[in-house]
Amino acid sequence: MSSGQPTLAIVDYGMGNLFSVLHAFAAVGQPAEITSDPARLATADGLVIPGVGAFGIAMDALERTGMADAVRERVARGTPLVGICLGMQLLMASSTEFGSHAGLGIIDGDTVALKASPDISPAARIPHIGWSSVQPAPGSTWSHTPLDGLAAGADMYFVHSYFVRPKSSEVVLSLSSYRGVTFCSSLVKGNVFGCQFHPERSGVEGLEIYRRITTAIRAAQPFGEAR
Repeated sequence: MSSGQPTLAIVDYGMGNLFSVLHAFAAVGQPAEITSDPARLATADGLVIPGVGAFGIAMDALERTGMADAVRERVARGTPLVGICLGMQLLMASSTEFGSHAGLGIIDGDTVALKASPDISPAARIPHIGWSSVQPAPGSTWSHTPLDGLAAGADMYFVHSYFVRPKSSEVVLSLSSYRGVTFCSSLVKGNVFGCQFHPERSGVEGLEIYRRITTAIRAAQPFGEAR
């Protein structure tokens, strides 16, 4: 990396879309490193947890390798953290996916199944795969967040069977709907940003989200607040 370039670590816990995220950051001019070394996470200027897979298996790998503690410590010190898809779900305190599992506990709330929602259509196919619109949560502002400049109702690409339920609506940045279920599709709290959709698979608008994430990390600024 060039002198003065902030370092960005993509957390490798053996699952997920690591290289597509790596290439997305490269496309917006931000080199990144895929690593499973807690010592590397301890020195990076920004952390990204990507992911596609099972919550419990992912958390077991993060805890067993010491990466979970490294992530928690860095976030507590103000290091920017981005969670994508399963990566956002892992930010929560717990999940009911294939049993009960503790998460990173960075955001108070849980992760639950789409199919368990009383509002889900009987005809719904799980997982939810495809494009769905992203709308501002009531009272939220996208200004000075990674969604700044994104049009309300823009379509983003989703692949998921579970969704997050933050205890505080104050952190909910956007909402999306699938077959009767309205869910949190992105959240922000200071130096933490998470999205259920995949920006790296969402075309030009998705890359703009990566660009704004990069800008915030380079400026050492928080990602903002939903309220």
